[in-house]
Amino acid sequence: MKKTVVALLAAVAFSATAFAGDVIEFAAPKMGKVTFPHKKHQGMLKGCTKCHEKTPGKIEGGFSKDWAHKTCKGCHTEGKKGPTGCKDCHKK
Repeated sequence: MKKTVVALLAAVAFSATAFAGDVIEFAAPKMGKVTFPHKKHQGMLKGCTKCHEKTPGKIEGGFSKDWAHKTCKGCHTEGKKGPTGCKDCHKK
């Protein structure tokens, strides 16, 4: 888990292109890790501003539970596409 956090911070610190990896894993301590297919989302959304509202490569306000549930789950619910249940994203 510690390695995942360090890798995530390094990617954010160095550049937007480092953050554009194929798959990104986030640690959700109580719920299990979340694997995010970043490259797949880039292709489907055709741009960065849907998730990175103001600054590509940076998630405004940090990647928190509240942000993810509002942005990610909200988009999946609205588009009727993608996981919306807890166990769909959080893998133990």
